[in-house]
Parts: sequence; structure tokens; C-alpha cells
Amino acid sequence: MPVLVEAPKSTREEVSAMLRLAWPLVLANLAGIAITTTDVLMLGRLGARELASSALAVNLYSLVMFSGTGLAVGAAPLIAAALGRRRHAIRDSRRTFRMGIWLVGVYCLAGWLLLWNSERLFLLLGQDPVLSEGAGRFARVLMWALLPALLVALFRTALTAFDRTLVALAVALGGVAVNAVLNWMLIFGYWGAPALGLTGSALASLITTLLMALAMGLVLHRSRTFRRMHLFGRWWRFDRQRFVELAKVGVPIGIVWAFEVSVFSCAVFLMGLIDTTSVAAHVIALQLASVSFMVPLGLAQAVTVRIGIAYGAGDRAWVGLAGKVALAVAMAFMSVAASIIWLFPGELAGLFLSEGRPENAAVLALAVKFLLIAAVFQLADGAQVVGAAMLRGLQDTRVPMLYAAFGYWAVGLGSGVGLAFGAGWRGEGIWTGLALGLAVVSVLMLWRWSRREKLGLVEAR
Repeated sequence: MPVLVEAPKSTREEVSAMLRLAWPLVLANLAGIAITTTDVLMLGRLGARELASSALAVNLYSLVMFSGTGLAVGAAPLIAAALGRRRHAIRDSRRTFRMGIWLVGVYCLAGWLLLWNSERLFLLLGQDPVLSEGAGRFARVLMWALLPALLVALFRTALTAFDRTLVALAVALGGVAVNAVLNWMLIFGYWGAPALGLTGSALASLITTLLMALAMGLVLHRSRTFRRMHLFGRWWRFDRQRFVELAKVGVPIGIVWAFEVSVFSCAVFLMGLIDTTSVAAHVIALQLASVSFMVPLGLAQAVTVRIGIAYGAGDRAWVGLAGKVALAVAMAFMSVAASIIWLFPGELAGLFLSEGRPENAAVLALAVKFLLIAAVFQLADGAQVVGAAMLRGLQDTRVPMLYAAFGYWAVGLGSGVGLAFGAGWRGEGIWTGLALGLAVVSVLMLWRWSRREKLGLVEAR
């Protein structure tokens, strides 16, 4: 059973407990982004066109995948609250876990349908026909990684709630190594493998995700810690009450994540309306910004569990302390990340495309401009993801969903389109809009958190 369920006696104890839970998640998230970074780095060696095609497909897949991940993450506050109420909450946790499998499975049916028709969607969105064709081929392979990817998210949620984050880290690190080798083999045709180019990268991601889901599933099924919990026992039996409870928490989380990811995905499509150079530069800048984002995301995953346990225990002081600690750590890190991006944008962008090739010069120059804007919104990005996670620990997900809709779409995308095409700022206008949207969402989330007691959010349910 988890060892992090006792209320802290001091701020130092909460910092220690938070970091102990968060650091493997941070590294696991960085390992996850390393997998996609490996794909971008290797596909970048094929050329800007291949990189842009993969960007279209990966952004659509990411939208579908992260939206579904929100459903899986909804299990975290339910399991954590059960542990706060009763340390050995085996039956309650098993019910939530099993219905998590059902929820992501049902979601995958719709996700597969959308991804199978991705080329048509890209053409409807006005993307270049050649890029759309390549992206469609890529997506029709990558789409089959959706179910194992969502199971990985659900399995990681269970491991986090029961203080077994090192397992998630070990599997993620293994995934980085496997994906790098498979990309090297299947993109370029080494070790007797066919040189499949774009398709090879998608196939490498699929195989890697399947292996990661299998590894985590075996731990949850066979390890000493989880064996007596029988998490997979009678998983085929539908539990309507728990399914509805999980959906009420998880669906708004999924929608919030969909709003956030879709804004960045739409940014790729908008870049495609400008030119291929803008798409490739956007991919590079977004990949680097995503690396720094993985740290507050790991803290967010940890604080949801910490606050969830405190919420279940009915401990208001612990709820407040856990939120304060997570937010302070996130802001400290993002301040450092912003400084690094601001000081070394050219060197960071140069990691993705060779500076010696003349055709890459325009992409790198534009990527530097995007990175300077990304440096400015680092603090807002960290605050909004941790703020949403703090509210999630209180099982407060519906109003934050509305905040996300307003901030990401009305402010972020609306101002981005206006600046890009109305004011003539082009790609820089889109990135400025993204920054404004993140800032608004962060303010709204933290404002609601500050009013949690007046709103009655901290009463355990």
C-alpha cells in the first residue's frame, strides 16, 4: 500500500513527499517526450517536407491521444480520495481501475475512426496535398498505438496513486531505447530492415507503445504489491455506477486536455496555411517547449494524488499546503527554463536541423523567433497545468473545463488568428496568441483555487 498517505507535519515534509512522488514522473514524462523528439530528430534528417508531414499526423494523433489520456487521469483523484478515507481501499481502487479500461476502450473506437480518415481531414483543412498524403500514411499506422498508449496512461495513474512511480520511470526509459533503435532501423533500413521512411517511424512508435503497455500491465498483474488487488479481475464486467462516476470526473479532464492540445494542433494547421517553412519551424519550437513542460506536468500528476488523498481525509490544511508546494516548485523550474530558452534559442533550434544545409536556414531563423515567444509564456504554462491539477485533486473538473474553453480557444486561438492573418504577424502572431491564452487560463485556475473554501470544494465526498 502507498506510504505517502500520512499528513505532513511541516512544509519540509510536504516538499519531500511531493518531490519523492513527482521526480520519477517528471523523468518518465521527459522520457516520453524523448521518444517523440527522437522521431523528430531522425525524420529531420530526411528533410523539411518529411518533418512537416509527420508533424501534421502526430499533432492530430496527439490531440486524440491526450484527450483520451484525460479520461484515464480521471481515475487518479478517485483512487487517491479512497486512500485518504481508508488506507487499504483495494475494492474501491479495483472498481475505478476496471472502469478506466472500459472508458478508454470505448473512446478508442471514435479515435480510430477519426485517425483512419486523417488525410481527408487535412485536405478539408486546406493543407498541402503532398503533405496530407504523407501524413495520412503515417497516421494509419500510428493510430493503432492509441489503445496501448491510453492503457499506459491508466496504468501509470494506478502506479502513481500507489506510490510505485519508479516502475513507470523504468518502463519509460526502456521505451526511449527501444524507440530509438527501431527508428534507426525502420526509417533508414539498417540491420536488414526495410527503409520505410515516414512509415518506419510510425511503426517504431506503435511497437514501442505496445511493449510499454505490456510491461506495465505485467507489473500490475504479477508483482507482489498488486497481485492481491486483482486489478484485472473480471475486467469484462460492467460497473455502471463507477463508470458514471469516473466519466463525470474524467470527461471534463479529457475535454480540458483536448482544448489545450487542439489549440497547438490548430496552430500547426494554421502554419500550413502560411507555408511549409512555418510548419517545420513550429514543430521545432513546440518540441523544445514541450520538453520544459514535462516538469510541471509531472508535478501536476503528483499534486493531484497528494491533494486527492488530503481531500479524502478531509484535511483542509494539507490540501492548501500541497497546492502551495507544487506551485512554488513549478514556478521555480519554469523560471530557469525560460532563461535558458531566451539565452540560447539558436543553439536549441540547431539540434533539430543541420545548419550546414542552405534549405534549412529559413526554418531555423523562424524557429528562433518562435522560441523567444515560448520563453515568455513558460511561467504561465507551468501555472495553468499545476493549477488545473490542484483543482482536479478536489474532483473539481467542470468549471475548469469552461475556463480552458475560453482561454485556449476564445483568447488563444482567436487572438492568434487575428494577429497572424489580420495584423500580418504570420507565425509569430499565432505564437503570441498561444501565450495570451495560456496566461488567461493560468489566472482563472489559480483564482478558483484561491476561492476553494468559499466555493465548498474542499469538503470530502
